[in-house]
This record gives sequence, C-alpha cells and structure tokens, in this order.
Amino acid sequence: MSGNEGKPHVGLNLVYLVPGETGGTETYARELIPALLAERPELRLTAFVNREAAAAGSGPWLEIPSVTVPVDAGRRSAWVRGEQQLLPGLAARAGVDLLHSLANTGPVRGRFRRVVTVHDLIHRTHPEAHFGRIAGAMRWLVLLAARRSDRLIVPSEATRRDVVEMLRIATVRIDVVPQGVAVPPRAAADPAGVRERLGLGERRVVLAVAAMRPHKNLARLIDALALIPVERRPLLVLAGYPTGHEAELRARAAQLGLLSEVRFPGWVSAADLEGLYATASAFVCPSLYEGFGLPVLEAMARGLPVACSGRGSLAEVAGGAARFFDPERPEQIAVAIGALLGDRAEAERLRAAGLDRAARFTWAATARGTLASYERVIG
Repeated sequence: MSGNEGKPHVGLNLVYLVPGETGGTETYARELIPALLAERPELRLTAFVNREAAAAGSGPWLEIPSVTVPVDAGRRSAWVRGEQQLLPGLAARAGVDLLHSLANTGPVRGRFRRVVTVHDLIHRTHPEAHFGRIAGAMRWLVLLAARRSDRLIVPSEATRRDVVEMLRIATVRIDVVPQGVAVPPRAAADPAGVRERLGLGERRVVLAVAAMRPHKNLARLIDALALIPVERRPLLVLAGYPTGHEAELRARAAQLGLLSEVRFPGWVSAADLEGLYATASAFVCPSLYEGFGLPVLEAMARGLPVACSGRGSLAEVAGGAARFFDPERPEQIAVAIGALLGDRAEAERLRAAGLDRAARFTWAATARGTLASYERVIG
C-alpha cells in the first residue's frame, strides 16, 4: 500500500480526542501516527480532529494534513454528533478510501471503507464505569461501528473473545494488534520534586495509575493497604483523572483511618508521572477488567516490579512478569504488595522479567499490524 496520488488515502477519526483528557485512547493516537509514518513514510494520512485538538498547537495529528470537525468534543453528545453527522461528509470531500476510527465508535454511513479499533467492551462488562446514560449509548454506538466496519482491530485475545461473544462479530473480521510502550521515557523524571509536591517524605511508595472509576477496583486496593501492618505500610499514590467516584474512595480511606496514607494527585503531567515511576518501589493494578492494560507495561518498562489482577487481558499482557492476585480479595492484594516490598529477590526477579516483557511490545509492531489490517481492506 502506498500513499502517493492515486493510491489509497487513509483518514484517521480523532473526533473524540481532547488533548490531556482522553487517557489511553489519546496515547494510542499519539504513538500510532508517527509509528505508521516511520513504517510507511509515503503513507497518505489525513486526521479529522475536533476544535480542541485543532487548537492545541501541537500533537502528531497536526503534523499531517488535518480537517477540523466543527464540534467541541468535551461533551460526549457533541463528539457523537460530529462523528455521525459531520464526519462522513468531510471524509468524503477529502477523498479518503478508508477511515480508521481509533476509539471504539465510528460513523455508520459513508462510501469509504472502515476500520475501527475496539479497545474494550467495558460499557458492557462493567456499565458502572460510564456514568449516567453514556453506558446505554455506548452499547449501540460500539455495536453499530463494529457491524458497519470492514475490519476490527483489538489489542488482545481477551478483547477479541469479548467482541465475538458479545457483539457477534465473526473472528475472521478481527485483527489482534497489541499496543506498544514508549521506551525510554520521554519526560525527565524529578522524583525529589514529586516527593516534595505530594508530601511523600522518605516513605516507600506503591503506585497505581488508573482513572477513578469503579471497575478499576481501587477501593479494594485501599482495603488491602489497611491490612498491611503499620510498620511495613507504604504510602499509596492513586494517579489518574478524577471522577465522582473519587469521593467514595476518599471516604473509604477516611473510614479506615488511611487519609494520611493515600494520595490522590489527579491527572498528573508527563514529567510528574515519570517522577512517580522513579519514586515508587512497586506498581499495583487491581482492575476487574482491562482491554489491554498499558499502565502495567509502562511500569515494567521503567523497571518497577508489578503486582496485578489476572482479569481481562492482564494475565495475557503481563505474562510471567507480574505477581497475580484475585482482585476481589484484599488479603491477596496485601500479600502481593508485601512480597514486592519485603522480598528483595522476588522484586528483582519481577523487575528483570518486566523489562524483558515490556520490550516485546513496540509501537513499530503495532503500526505493522495496523497497516496489515488496512491492506486486508483496501490492498
């Protein structure tokens, strides 16, 4: 496939992307676009972005030809309107042959061919993760996008199974393309500065990076912290964008007398996140469901020993490089944390295994798998 005039033209549906607010799907776009061009420099790409992304001033979607879809996508209803009502006409006028929608949903009409990346089916497995009426809307939007697309890209075999079972999509239409992890870190770490800003002192730190949503299971992680004897108890840092669920987590910590033992820094800058990775002694992911689990690989790539749930795709992604626990049993989570902090040999084994495991997941490989999916649609 080539991107010269007369050759296939690929559009990227980024109407959803609000810089700094979109989490893993933003990381996916930021890393995939340059990786696609590194693999295929002649590839003809056009990004379709909302007003916020167009005004951001930087981002790989602005380093290629782009078209602004005139919506403010901070509200889900505006995103849906832009994607369903405005994008088909704009994509047709741009002359795209294939439209790749990067975040679960995509337009159901238009004469171009379609590929959609379905990161997970959290709206079906854990509808409480989407507040208000969003879960119900997502059921239909994702289902329609999947059925109208020529091919689906999913990041794991676990998500492929979910798509086959829950959306009734034929396996032959689905491409499993794992995502990558950026190594080395792109932002300079300042662990001393992070310790000072978050009041961490000299305490050992256990880090979790997750949105404050119920399925991330952070309440049981707080319960587990309470089970660790005071003299061995680390500080717990829960980094990730805040939601209404955070108030429940704070109340749980207060109820257990742990408010001084838990930090809620919210969404942190790239530099501060690197500082947290450099500060932490261990990384914990207690999630009940993940379509891929990129934070686990990001922690491994930075040399942190990892303990995580074996649910969803996490066991598949982490392989033998993490200590697993039942996420519904706080006592198991507490034992896993204790092993990472108290057993130096185990921590070193997991640190080395994690570095090796993360190195197998590259954005170059993601780009190659994505290009192969395109070629199966348009040759």
